[in-house]
Amino acid sequence: MKMKQKRTQNERKSRTFRAAALLLALAVLISGCSGKKNTAEQSKETAAAADLPAVPEAVPLTADDKYRTTYEIFVGSFADSNGDGVGDLPGILSQIDYINDGDPAGGADLGFTGIWTTPVFPSPTYHKYDVTDYKAIDPQFGTMEDFESLLAACHERGMTWILDLPINHTSVEHPWFKEAVSYLTSLAPDQEPVFEDCPYVWYYRFAEEQYEGYVPLGESGITDDPSGRWFYEARFWSGMPDLNLDTEEVRAELTDIMKFWIDKGIDGFRLDAVTSYHTANAEANIDFLTWLTDTGRSLKPDIYFVGEAWENQNVYAEYYRSGIDSLFDFAFANAEGIVQKTANGKKSAAAFAEALAEEEELYAEFNENYINAPFYTNHDMARSAGFYTKDAEPKIKLAGALNLLMTGNAFVYYGEELGMKGSGKDENKRAPMQWIGDGQAAGQYDYLTKYMCSGPADMEKFSMPYPPFSEQLGDPFSIWNYYRQAVALRNHYPAIARGRTVPVTEMSDDNICAMIRRMDGESEGAVLIVINTSPESASVQLSGEGGAFKTLGTSLGVSEEAATLENGLLHLPGYGIAVLE
Repeated sequence: MKMKQKRTQNERKSRTFRAAALLLALAVLISGCSGKKNTAEQSKETAAAADLPAVPEAVPLTADDKYRTTYEIFVGSFADSNGDGVGDLPGILSQIDYINDGDPAGGADLGFTGIWTTPVFPSPTYHKYDVTDYKAIDPQFGTMEDFESLLAACHERGMTWILDLPINHTSVEHPWFKEAVSYLTSLAPDQEPVFEDCPYVWYYRFAEEQYEGYVPLGESGITDDPSGRWFYEARFWSGMPDLNLDTEEVRAELTDIMKFWIDKGIDGFRLDAVTSYHTANAEANIDFLTWLTDTGRSLKPDIYFVGEAWENQNVYAEYYRSGIDSLFDFAFANAEGIVQKTANGKKSAAAFAEALAEEEELYAEFNENYINAPFYTNHDMARSAGFYTKDAEPKIKLAGALNLLMTGNAFVYYGEELGMKGSGKDENKRAPMQWIGDGQAAGQYDYLTKYMCSGPADMEKFSMPYPPFSEQLGDPFSIWNYYRQAVALRNHYPAIARGRTVPVTEMSDDNICAMIRRMDGESEGAVLIVINTSPESASVQLSGEGGAFKTLGTSLGVSEEAATLENGLLHLPGYGIAVLE
């Protein structure tokens, strides 16, 4: 099946909102103004009206399958349900069919099989990484009932939900910290704290001198501490006091927190900054991570853990010793990662396959059951649209596909599928999801403004380089449609996520990456993936182990030109990708 359909130049000129049927279906899909939630049927109507490119059917997943394709949502910037400008859980629910409509045959959805949300707990900040209550939902984001409704909708569609769990620190406004501070500041100058009087003091790391990474208690903002006696560890900033993760009391609290959300039905946890549990002490971090994952599995055997270890590859690879399922693959991510360098022509195409094979071997040394977590950007990184200057759009598309063609549980940050922009200060990287463009809402488009968020308060004003979803949906060659097809390709071939990489050096060079992906050394279900990283078309003779693949199963391209296979000669358009069976 070819994933790209041919279009004439005239058709491309009129490719956005081309028919009244598309307008009507899009209104039903996105608006929710009538109070009705989106459905798979409505998604199919939109797909039919837009004449979207066909995609191969996804292979159904079992509930405990951890090899997913996961969509990261910065909650406050995704979809606003109540008009206050802040994204929320009902907003995500209203747009759940955008992420996955529950039909593996495809529709006007992206086809992701899981979501990761940034923290949803009560917090005084917009990003919510400084928690005040680990067993509640921030009122800005909704209620516990909203959480339960969204989780049920995910599970109805065969999707998992990974909850962001930042446990390195809490907010200074957390009751644990406030109790500890109230007690410490009540002590006489010569009086030492007593555990039985206030165990919460031992939940954190307090000291009577200012060690590295410690700040005066007066900087907490919740007390003046006129004695100046006490300091507390706060490695990230003064509003985030570090938890003492070695104490039995804190570990009991964490066990109870995980149990609370597991009992609710959550599928996994994203662990923030796992290399910072103990400063400059990898062994202690790994020991704690071992305890945490073992404890989680004692509560739910198939619970999924993915950790953020923002270090070089050799450092974070060792963290797989903990038994954690996944670690984010930073070597391939960000503006200087392998994905960007390959898409930008700074690294040879052949080297991409070699790097994949090498890292798979590296991670397996520490844990043969590891599941890689490739990603391209996230809420802490600049948007990928800014990584490229010349031939930016096709490179944005190609890079997105490179990420999705990696093994494991692949993550995509919301808005990357639209080519959104955002760099510099953190708030810029968390700009509102572009459901509709500036100034577009008028008359029949009013409904589209309902879900637009305002974005973080300190976000700078800037324009997006590519159209919003409302325009990209009807364009078969848009970035959104490319991502939709790339996700479908990944979901169709189980070996892409679950297999191991075998570079085909006979077919590879600076511009051509050829690799076999097979599971457990078996030939059944194996695929040959061939990628052209050049803007120029290329012909590749099937050879080496690649010669065993005779059928062109699926192709993915950035233009009307499609890949072809004839007499063992594969023709790839510029930036084209082919999967052979």
